[in-house]
Amino acid sequence: MSKGNIGVTSDNIFPVIKKFLYSDHEIFLRELISNAVDATTKLKTLSSVGEVKGDLGDLRVRVSIDKAKKTLTVSDRGIGMTAEEVDKFINQIAFSGAEEFLNQYKDKAEAIIGHFGLGFYSAFMVSKKVEIFSQSYKEDAKAVHWSCEGSPEYTMEDTIKAERGTDIVLHIDDEFSQYLEDATIEGLLKKYCKFLPVEIAFGKKKDWKDGKQVELDEENIINDTTPAWTRKPSELTDEDYDKFYHELYPTQFEEPLFHIHLNVDYPFNLTGILYFPKIKSNLDVHRNKIQLYCNQVYVTDEVENIVPEYLTLLHGVIDSPDIPLNVSRSYLQSDNNVKKISGYITKKVADKLAELYKADKDEFAKKWDDIKMFIQFGMLTDEKFYEKAKDFALYKNLDGKYATLEEYKAQVKEAQTDKDGNLVLLYTNDPDAHYTYIERAKAKGYDVLLMDGELDVHCMSQAENKSMSQAEDGEKGLRFVRIDSDTIENLIRKEDTAKDSYSDEQKEGLRKAFEAFLPQGAEKLNYYVTCEAAAADALPVFLTQNEFMRRMKEMSAHQQGMSFYGQMPDQYNLVVNTNHPLIQELVGKETSEEVQEEVEKDGKKETVVKTVYSLANEDERLKQLIDIALLASGQLKGEALAKFVNRSVELL
Repeated sequence: MSKGNIGVTSDNIFPVIKKFLYSDHEIFLRELISNAVDATTKLKTLSSVGEVKGDLGDLRVRVSIDKAKKTLTVSDRGIGMTAEEVDKFINQIAFSGAEEFLNQYKDKAEAIIGHFGLGFYSAFMVSKKVEIFSQSYKEDAKAVHWSCEGSPEYTMEDTIKAERGTDIVLHIDDEFSQYLEDATIEGLLKKYCKFLPVEIAFGKKKDWKDGKQVELDEENIINDTTPAWTRKPSELTDEDYDKFYHELYPTQFEEPLFHIHLNVDYPFNLTGILYFPKIKSNLDVHRNKIQLYCNQVYVTDEVENIVPEYLTLLHGVIDSPDIPLNVSRSYLQSDNNVKKISGYITKKVADKLAELYKADKDEFAKKWDDIKMFIQFGMLTDEKFYEKAKDFALYKNLDGKYATLEEYKAQVKEAQTDKDGNLVLLYTNDPDAHYTYIERAKAKGYDVLLMDGELDVHCMSQAENKSMSQAEDGEKGLRFVRIDSDTIENLIRKEDTAKDSYSDEQKEGLRKAFEAFLPQGAEKLNYYVTCEAAAADALPVFLTQNEFMRRMKEMSAHQQGMSFYGQMPDQYNLVVNTNHPLIQELVGKETSEEVQEEVEKDGKKETVVKTVYSLANEDERLKQLIDIALLASGQLKGEALAKFVNRSVELL
């Protein structure tokens, strides 16, 4: 037996490991299993080149718990280690000093392990003592027993071991007794080792018999050694892809819409499968569902720095040996391979969507509502993705027909180009609430888009800005306007505004009369009365809402730096249609009187006589007309609605 000190420049490596790896202590099992799998894979490689002769036998990695001894053991039948190899790989640690270690890696436990190759030493996070029993595959090599109790001192001696390979025995610290529970260990194995390329066995399979759970003779294999992403696409059916999806997400009952199989070996190595789930609103968004693997070893599901943010809405697996097991956020942000991988995935996703669109536009349109948010998010946040996606991003009208923006513009250009040459695209986000406005638009032969998605407002602004920046000399702009933002005659103005025969004084009297009956309370400040000459068959009074201000408010809900707009009250125009017979009848019942008023002219005050118009004894009719406008816009509710109903009965 020999004794010695582990080759580090400071004697406090173990307190440092325990202190700074504490929050991530569960990864010890991943590290030990990974080492066991590596040893097994190396043995297979040596056998394939003839350096190991004969049948390799059982190569399963086994994990076992002995509650009586308070031990957790990880056993493999890989290449094993000689005493010299234990001394080299276990006793000699390239460690540059505790102070530098603490300063550089105190914030990221996994970076410590990854940087210093301390995978084995993660065992000391949860153990008061660790033992190694190892028998090398090399002929005539003696088995070795290594033991350490969490200090730089160790013992190493020859031993007898019946089988080739290595057993790592952890004497679990009382503080971490949860790692002696079957459920805890099985949960960690399924989290980190579910797709390792070597079978991982933990205990025996169990089944229910006579109302109780019994242990079977068959070993409980934790992992699938050949997951779908490691196989060729030609070997897989759609059913295989769907089955694997549910293997990844056992609680996800909906089928994915479609998938993308990734496979690249230059200039970096990457495999994986990405799935498009159905996404209709933010309530459906489940980020961080892409699982990152390194050679089939689970690393993390926090992939924001590996894929663009909008791709975190996807589900699936990415496996790349070029991203190490133990990564820090700063590493991901600066590593060139990571940036290349991100760009590759973006291109593959865009190409797949374009391919699906070209192959079957009708089938793609059926899926559009479920993938719309994902594509819009990508277009808004990634210029390269936008350039590809603009050719398959769809718009849907109220008839349920889909078209790209360019296709739609061509369809409505003739009817919806105003007198100044601007193309106006009408839309609604609530067909029921805007029914009256929609019918007015349809009567003029106009088409109306349905834009009820959470990112639609942002995408409309993006399309307008792109149209403006890309317009060639002589081309006019593109505008999206919600159907209730003005009279239909003003939304797409084909000729100069219609005129009426009323004087400014008459219109002012009309405006003040209606203003007196606007909804009371704080809301009163949100309504502004205007008199306009709309079509005679339009409503006598109706509400409009300024497109710019309303859109800014809607965008502020999703965009930082726009909270100012979100805090502003909603503002509406109550438009009095001076061409409607009812309004003309009211104007005909005006009373007028002359009043004297002082005005300043050329620096001097003068007294002038003005005619003031007012409506007499029309309280009920004015209130009724206002309520009709509110009702048509879905804003008449509660007590006001009840009063309107009663007043309507009385007027009848």
